[in-house]
Amino acid sequence: MATSSSDDTGKSTFLDEFNHHHHSPPPSESSHYPSTITYNYHSSRPFKDLTFLILFLLLIISTFAFGIFASVNKNPNPPSSVSAFIYDIRTDSCRPDTSLNFSLLLPSDSGYILKNLILTLAATLILSIPISLFVLFSLKHYAKQLVYISLPFFIIVPIFLDLYWFVACTVNPTCSQRFALGYRITVLVFVLLVIAVMVWILVVNWSRVELTVKIIRVSADALSNNLGLFGVLPVMSLGLIAYFVPIVVFLVFARLNGEIVPKGKHGTVVCEWKQDGWVPAYYALAVITMLWSAAAMVEAQVYVISGTIAQWYFSKDDSRVKRSIRSSLRNAFGPSAGTICFSGLLIAIVRIVRGAVDTAANEDATGMINVVLRCCVNAFLSAFEFLNKFTINFAAITGEAYCASARLTYELLRRNLLSAVVVEIVSTRLLAAIIFVVSAIYAIVVCVILKAASDLGVDSYFVAAVAFVVVLMILGFLVHVLDNVIDTVYICYAIDRDKGEVCKADVHDIYVHLPISRNHNPSYLNARTPLLV
Repeated sequence: MATSSSDDTGKSTFLDEFNHHHHSPPPSESSHYPSTITYNYHSSRPFKDLTFLILFLLLIISTFAFGIFASVNKNPNPPSSVSAFIYDIRTDSCRPDTSLNFSLLLPSDSGYILKNLILTLAATLILSIPISLFVLFSLKHYAKQLVYISLPFFIIVPIFLDLYWFVACTVNPTCSQRFALGYRITVLVFVLLVIAVMVWILVVNWSRVELTVKIIRVSADALSNNLGLFGVLPVMSLGLIAYFVPIVVFLVFARLNGEIVPKGKHGTVVCEWKQDGWVPAYYALAVITMLWSAAAMVEAQVYVISGTIAQWYFSKDDSRVKRSIRSSLRNAFGPSAGTICFSGLLIAIVRIVRGAVDTAANEDATGMINVVLRCCVNAFLSAFEFLNKFTINFAAITGEAYCASARLTYELLRRNLLSAVVVEIVSTRLLAAIIFVVSAIYAIVVCVILKAASDLGVDSYFVAAVAFVVVLMILGFLVHVLDNVIDTVYICYAIDRDKGEVCKADVHDIYVHLPISRNHNPSYLNARTPLLV
């Protein structure tokens, strides 16, 4: 295949071989489809899906209004104080029992462990910034080496931890008495079998690794050119947490809305807490608001990522786009706020339904009808997730409404013989393997330092495990961002192909080898099999 270059002759040669490779119909054959699809740079995009934005705002206003009422109307005597009340037969009511004396029970002192835990977490949060940047720039410049180095550790580290736990528990008298030898051997063998399955999956997909490495490298390059996202996206998450704080406070105060009333029980009258009838409804309202808000914030982050990366992709001569993040934020919380609310609502509903289906599957719900219903629901949810995959990415690029973006995205991929399922599986697994290895190495270093510099003893394992979880969550956020960058670049590539243009030649050099469907496996360079299915 001829390599595309920056001059017109190189691009023309690349496009000729590109179209011949995929046999895609020219854009003119689909006259019903918009002839020009690109990033909408207009500062005054029209507002879309306003109905859902208004509904979302009404839900928030209702949650805060009833929450303020619950705070003002709360009973100064909480439900936990029922035992301090006695029934007064003269007034036919409950009154405080003044004859009781209470004493506070202070928890045992565990300040030394807490001090080391706080110091470790503070150091972890500080070091997470250079660790994340190290992983990102390693993926940009040494993605292949990092993947090939991490994959053996992805196998070695679990084996080491499994064997270490088995030996340490066998040597320790307390652990050996608590866990019998048969149980320890069962756990050891089970973990080794899980590792063997992971090795088998890796061997089966080994021929696909090279293309995925190139896709990850391109996405890391795109993200490294927009590092401002690492400042904006965490701030958005912190804003969501700050927004949740008053709602949680309102829920606590709502629980205090009620009264202590006398109630006959077994021939005697006792005092019980009677909650106001509107409190359960407010709990449902607040929970729905929080679920919708969380899903909408996730979609808003995807929107900002997509809008920023799309501006980088369609920029000319690799020039850095100014205020790309600012314009994406303005569009996300302005003209496309309704679209984000609509998408968040659908995502929240899908997750609630899927959770209900999974819960029902774990219960004793047998019978052919239940099995058929679960299969139908799962098929519907999978179809929705398939349709929704690139919808917000497309909406961030064009400013279209949610339904229009879903339809246009499907048409864009279908007309260019591209699939919406070819860029999500192996790249995510490879990135997960990398961050798992990095987090495990960090946890081991932390454990060694704590063993040498403190007297925590066995508690050092707990502190190291907490540090491992924190680093894994932070790097998991990096993987989440990279996954959305991969999706955005894929849509931008599809738009390029639809218009017959090449905005980023290095992206086309890689994405041209993606399979056009699950069962399509075009050759990759020297007859290599492509990675993604």
